[in-house]
This record gives sequence, C-alpha cells and structure tokens, in this order.
Amino acid sequence: MAKLLSRYPAALVFGAPGAGKGTQGEILTRVPGFFHLSTGVIFRKLDPQTEEARQISEFCKRGELVPDELTVSIFRNWLEGRRAADKYKPREQLLLLDGIPRTVNQCQLIERYIDVKLVLYFECSDLEVMVDRIRRRAVLEGRPDDASESVTRKRLETFQRETTPVLEYYPPELIKKIDSSGRPAEVLAGCLAELIPVLKASFPDEG
Repeated sequence: MAKLLSRYPAALVFGAPGAGKGTQGEILTRVPGFFHLSTGVIFRKLDPQTEEARQISEFCKRGELVPDELTVSIFRNWLEGRRAADKYKPREQLLLLDGIPRTVNQCQLIERYIDVKLVLYFECSDLEVMVDRIRRRAVLEGRPDDASESVTRKRLETFQRETTPVLEYYPPELIKKIDSSGRPAEVLAGCLAELIPVLKASFPDEG
C-alpha cells in the first residue's frame, strides 16, 4: 500500500462572498485532476441536531466567522473521510480549498498537512454585484443565512477585516488574481490558465 502524503498539494480558491468561487469550484471539480472542497458546503451537510451544527448556524446567522479551531477540525475530519472513501485521491488530485483558510491563524493550523501551491484570488470590484449574487443564491439554493442583506453586508465587511490578511501570509508569487466579474466561461479560462501548470508540477507522472 502506498504511503500517505504528509502534506496534500492544494490551491486556495480565495475571494469575498459572492465573488464566484463556488460556481468555479463546482465546474472544476468535474475536471479530472481537481477536488473541490468547500467549508460552506461541509457546514450545510452537518446533521442540524448536532452541537457543532447549531454553533455554526448561530455564527452564520450573525454574519460572523466560525471559530478557527472548530472550522479546521470539521474540515480535516471531512477531508480524511473523503480520502478514506477513495473519493479524494491525494496522489492524483489537486485540492481546491474554498472557504478555508479564512484567517491567518487558520493558515497556520492547516499548514502541517496542506501544501499551498497557488492562491486564486477572485476579484470583483463591484460590491452590489456580489450582494446581488448572494441574494439570488439564497433563493435558488434555499440558504437562509444569505437571505438577509444586512447580514450579507456584514459578512463582506468581516471578509475585508479578518480574511484579506490571509493574502499577506503567502508569498506574493503564489497569488494570482482572477477577474470574477466576467462570464463564467471567461473566469474558468483564467482559472485553468493558472491551475494547469500547478497540476502538472504537482503530479508529473500523471498522463
């Protein structure tokens, strides 16, 4: 049996709520060689009767970040569960991390087992576009934490205050900006242009 990798190669799908990360992540996860993992999706799949799910729900309702240790613990358990079930293949797939890390402390907590090769920074300069995307997402996906505009704006403020410092944690050469205001196909092309060289370098023996 092959020895497990000590650190999983990964790219961060980084950007404010409504910047389009989830849309691109869902597309890319269908492309061989990528495995998209969203903490938001993980949180919503938790059994709502558990204490963890109740705590997370309260933070999300207020537009606040879930505490670092709780986020990382749930994320790692979920990731190892996917690996054990052979749904995530760390010797073949580049992890696309969406929603983690959201703080510098989370960067440090995951560094022991995540090897960040690239940060895709989704930029969308139009605040109202992001607010509108989140509003439509609330309706289409039945996400109550997205339904309140005041909570949405607080989440965007929280991102600017607590999450953008993550960009300063990683070397500048790892950060690649993606204009996420264009058509989804255009954004996808920009993502693949940055991801494919990293994929090839991370798994040189894959055809």
